[in-house]
Amino acid sequence: MEQGLALLFPLFLGLLQPGRGGRLDVEPPEPEVAVAVGESRQFTCRLACADGRAASVQWRGLDTTLGSVQSGVGSSVLWVHNASLSAAGTRVCVGSCGTFTYQRIVRLLVFAFPDQLTVSPEALVAGRDQEVACTAHNVSPAGPDVLSMSLLLGGQELEGVQTLDRDMTDEPQEGEDLLFHVTERWLLPPLGTPMPPILHCQVTMSLPGLELSHRLPIPGSLSSSAALWTGSLVLGLLLLVFLIYRLWKRCRPSRR
Repeated sequence: MEQGLALLFPLFLGLLQPGRGGRLDVEPPEPEVAVAVGESRQFTCRLACADGRAASVQWRGLDTTLGSVQSGVGSSVLWVHNASLSAAGTRVCVGSCGTFTYQRIVRLLVFAFPDQLTVSPEALVAGRDQEVACTAHNVSPAGPDVLSMSLLLGGQELEGVQTLDRDMTDEPQEGEDLLFHVTERWLLPPLGTPMPPILHCQVTMSLPGLELSHRLPIPGSLSSSAALWTGSLVLGLLLLVFLIYRLWKRCRPSRR
């Protein structure tokens, strides 16, 4: 619906005729801008008429809440304060120099991607196949074209992993925003002994001009190896103390 309306705008507003009017500039210049939930962003639109006349500039919205707008001669500033998911949508800057009218379209993308990951199981077991799950909480958008999940070993994707399924469910919220938690499950190949010291779940959100990632160690991947090493050390020390005591008892001079 938004795209259809945006394509129809030039038919009603007229097209730019080079050399007769001016240039309409928007900052930031990207046609799609991503903003995190709760953040604020400013959009500035400027037009200078070629013949020196006063330019009229105004931000408009398409099927969305526009935001706070302050317009003057030759410029219009749009503020999106404390962005919510409902603030996403298309904004249009319309400028005119006399009978010549121009427009620039900006699509605002609002996303939620907090560092809230959980993994299961509580501990990995060496030497056998096992299922691992990783969940990203309170995210939006959550489609596979935007949100990707993987298992990393030493910074590289773990080989031999079989993806089992992916599940997306709504997260209960007090406000109007609809957030999701996304869980992906894998079947891991048998891990060697000692187990890999650095095994992570990584979740990446890819948006126009922006890529964000969060990582979380798989429980037990590091601690299991450390616990095994610590346990072996303690056992070795106890054995050494026992041997020293036996030697001391055998070699000490007998009392008469």
